[in-house]
Formats: sequence, C-alpha cells, structure tokens
Amino acid sequence: MSEARALVDLVARATGIGFALDEIACGGKFFLEHGTRDWPEGAEARCAAADAILLGAVGWNGPAGTPVNMADGKMAGWSPVIGNRIKLDLFANIRPVKCLPGTKHGISGRFASVWQPESVDMVIIRENTEGLYSGIGERAADGSRATDTRVITRRASTRVCKAAFELARRRGRGAPGDHKKRVTCIVKHNVLTGCKLFLDAYREVARDYPDVEQDIAIVDSFAMFVLTQPERFDVCVTTNMFGDILTDLASVLQGGMGMAVGCNVGDDHAMFEPIHGSAPPLAGKDRANPMAMMLATGEAFAWLGQRHVDPRLTQAHAAIDAAVAAIVAAGAPLTGDLGGTAGSREVARAIRDGVTARLT
Repeated sequence: MSEARALVDLVARATGIGFALDEIACGGKFFLEHGTRDWPEGAEARCAAADAILLGAVGWNGPAGTPVNMADGKMAGWSPVIGNRIKLDLFANIRPVKCLPGTKHGISGRFASVWQPESVDMVIIRENTEGLYSGIGERAADGSRATDTRVITRRASTRVCKAAFELARRRGRGAPGDHKKRVTCIVKHNVLTGCKLFLDAYREVARDYPDVEQDIAIVDSFAMFVLTQPERFDVCVTTNMFGDILTDLASVLQGGMGMAVGCNVGDDHAMFEPIHGSAPPLAGKDRANPMAMMLATGEAFAWLGQRHVDPRLTQAHAAIDAAVAAIVAAGAPLTGDLGGTAGSREVARAIRDGVTARLT
C-alpha cells in the first residue's frame, strides 16, 4: 500500500489532479492493538464518503501463529473487506485475467512459459454481496455439526449477470480463440437449487443481448478448461464462492496471485484491491510482489476516469498497465514469484519510473 500511495502522489503531480487521501488503519494487526474492532469508529462513513477505495491486505497472525478472528468468529479484517462489499452494495467483483508477454509460471517450482499470452484475456465476474458470504450459519454446541447457508436471490443474480453482458459488449474483442463476444455462466445447476435460480436470471438477462453469445459451464469442468483451454473464455459470471475459488485458480494463467486484481464495483461506490491477501512471513522483508497493488490502483483510476469523464485518469491507468507490461516483457526487475531476484521496492520504483515516462 505504501508503494501505491507513492504511485497516487506521482499521478497527481504528472496530471495536475488533486487527490484528498484519507488513510484508515484496519485488519488483524489493528484488532490485536485495539482489542475490540478491526477498524476505527466512523470508518464506515469515511469509506462511504470516498470517490474510490484502495484496500491493502488486512490479515495478520495472532500469538498462536494463525489468522486473527474477532469475538464474533469473523476474521479480523471482515469490516473493510466483506463489510464494505455488503454495506456499499459493491455487487460485482470484477477480476481481469490477462497473461502479459514474457510471463513465466512457477508450476512445480519451475519457471517456464506455459501458455501463449495471446490465449489468455478474460474477465471473471462474481456476485459479491450474498452466497456463502451472507454470514448465515451456525455451529452445534457440541462441535458435531456446522452449517453455512448460501443465499441466492433473483435481484442480485440479475444485476451481476447484466454487468457481465454489458462488459462483454464494451470489451468488444471477444474470446481470444474465436473473437466472439461471449458470457459464460458458471454454475452447478444439475445439483444446487441456488444455481438453478442464478441460471434462470442469466437466461432472462441474455435475451436483451442477442449480439453476445450464451455459454453455460458446470463449475468443476470449468476449473479444468480455464487452464487447458483459456482461449475459449471472454467474460464469465458466477456466484460468490465459486468465483472466489476460480479466480484464484485462474491467476495461475497470469503468473500467480502477485499479478491478480480485484475490482469491487457497485452503482455508486467502488473498491480496488490485490486479491492475494496478506503474507505475514514476508512482512518487512522486501520480497512481496507489488504489481497487483499497483495494477489495482490503475483500475481505480480507470473507474474514476469513466465516472468523472476525465481522460487524465484514463491515461494514468493506461500508463500503469503499460509500465507493468514492459517490465514483465523485459524480464526484470521481477520479484521471486515471477522468477526474478528483485525486491518489492525496486520493482515498485521501476513501475513508477515507467509511469512517469509515459505521463510526461
């Protein structure tokens, strides 16, 4: 996050845009220090007042070496992550999956080019406010049983499916394999009632988009095909938990979690984050990949640029994407997860240098 803050300051200087930044400490470390909350009093209102939110990784380990939970059983960090998604109605979690030329994949510990970059260019959208994250569940006092209730509503399913079809239409380029605009609905409708409702909503929305091809995938087969035939996919839409798992899997196609961005978008608010979560063992060691956080900052500029019709923000987004792509193509400087030897700060500086060159 500190590197992203420096990137925001750089863009402000280069474009002449003034940003009023409000920093809110939160997460597991905050909870350990304060004991009752995972962010300060009044933080919800401060988030609601923002034009856009950048969220850093919030998890932290407690004395036992395991992630910190609050008294109600929720992870310490629930408020800024899940809480913001629900209370700000950030109903679409949009995760682009694109393989940059030069990307090497650390499968089985061996770094090699596995996929052709031109074969991987999709976006996975998951419903972001309900499903298994609804927070409805119970655990028997004797520890013999636990239940989590998955909530799927027609309203939430309809609006996220509409967002997927709108994105497929805006992208325009279609799936890499055949260049057809396509929305793939990922469900388990042969077994799960909620998925049957989600699919019904998908089909109803699809009637309004005759120019976009319909495609239905069973979630377990999609998990195979997304890695073996990624060129088939353009925009994909699914329920909350399925999408959470599948986007982490799909990050393998783009070089791992250090390259993966999550955009939590609603009608009036948006929050942008790296999807990799925290890594306490790497804290303070200058080893974590900063690219996902920097790319998330770029996505925030893109959203703000569209919302405020400001081409300077759109240009900043393009400059950040191009700077990252140039570094990956050159093969340096890269952190260890991408097969390099550079530290976090060196990579972040190189990105900012690239952005500066493109904006001045």
